[in-house]
Amino acid sequence: MKVSLFATCLVDMFNSKAGIATVELLERLGCEVDFPENQVCCGQPSYNSGYVKESRDAMKRMIETFSHSEYVVCPSGSCAYMFHEYEHIFKDDPHWGPQAKKLAKKTYELTEFIVDVLKVEDVGASYQAKATYHTSCHMTRLLGVKEAPMKLLSHVKGLEFTELPNKSQCCGFGGTFSVKMGAISEQMVDEKVAHINETGAELLIGADGGCLMNIGGRIDRVGEPVKVMHIAEVLNSRTER
Repeated sequence: MKVSLFATCLVDMFNSKAGIATVELLERLGCEVDFPENQVCCGQPSYNSGYVKESRDAMKRMIETFSHSEYVVCPSGSCAYMFHEYEHIFKDDPHWGPQAKKLAKKTYELTEFIVDVLKVEDVGASYQAKATYHTSCHMTRLLGVKEAPMKLLSHVKGLEFTELPNKSQCCGFGGTFSVKMGAISEQMVDEKVAHINETGAELLIGADGGCLMNIGGRIDRVGEPVKVMHIAEVLNSRTER
């Protein structure tokens, strides 16, 4: 099975380990992975800020970049959802509309792809830690991926899992929201960190780079001893620590 990696800006610039883990994990599961080098930002930050027209050039480039792909896999529910949003954005465009629809149909978030397409729930991972999982808003509410991460994590040997209290609450990132509404965002992420502490977890797992960057940054600032990892890193782990 041939898979194209949509790496996302945050993975590319801030969390390359998640990208490497994604590729290694997919290859271990029998996929042939390529990385289209013409990929850029999916346009979500500017689009969500109201610059719809200005975002279209980047979106068109992404549609063209992944036109050859059999499947597109993304280690981010938020960015994967944006590819699905293209179908709506270009619905009245006779040229780009059909291409956007094709891209949406073949785009999957990483855990969704592993469980729903590859039909794998145990990837042979092992990681010794007491952990909890942050359910990001876009991935669960918009993309609709809720069960796949839990199914995969339940098979990680050595992982002692505790559900995060009030897990449906936003962490306060929200893309540009955390910049424009910094004071509110800070209060939201403080609540999230408090709930993480309630679980007694030493490891926070998530599937969206933005959320992990936001929560992880706050954890560092307040000095909490909680490690933050992308789910791809955990699923690709074969060691205890």
